[in-house]
Amino acid sequence: MGQKVVSENLEIEFKTLLSKEEFLRTADFFQLEENHFFTQTNYYFDTADFQLKEKHIGLRVRTLSKKAEITLKVPEKVGLLEINDSLSTAQAQAIIDSGILPNSGAVYNKLITLGIAKDDLRLIGSLTTKRAEKKLPQGLLALDESWYNEQHDFELELEVSDSIIGKKEFFALLDTLNIKEKPSPNKIQRMMQSSSKKIKKL
Repeated sequence: MGQKVVSENLEIEFKTLLSKEEFLRTADFFQLEENHFFTQTNYYFDTADFQLKEKHIGLRVRTLSKKAEITLKVPEKVGLLEINDSLSTAQAQAIIDSGILPNSGAVYNKLITLGIAKDDLRLIGSLTTKRAEKKLPQGLLALDESWYNEQHDFELELEVSDSIIGKKEFFALLDTLNIKEKPSPNKIQRMMQSSSKKIKKL
């Protein structure tokens, strides 16, 4: 499918859910205007018996306006090993429409290593985010507004290079912003939790 490996890196990030007021206040603090935000949609995949979820692994296809990627996130002792293959928007749309994942690339190879059969994977849901990013001395700040399964939430993330120093700087940042940390499950976890609640209501 003409993919190329974008990256394989260790992702260390700290995050908190925000109220709408905190989100707007944070955007104002960092002088983030509407034109600083971009939209991306994550499409999540797992097996029928949720083998990836059991291993705390995340697999997604992410689409933006002019590019896309497939990403596998695997837990490490600290942070997550993030493996990315780039996709064209047409390739990504074909995967989303068919539910069939590529049979080549770094993500495919890692799935084989993990004992996950590509043909057992299926699309389980999606989440759309409007995001702004800002490079800070502490790391990369991301301010997110997300929609999924009739849910709508706000989140602040800080991606850092060192977990110990980064944690201290994250909480110092929250103090500066006068924000109390609120547990923020990963986006795929929030999407799946809301899916379960939606099914129970039916």
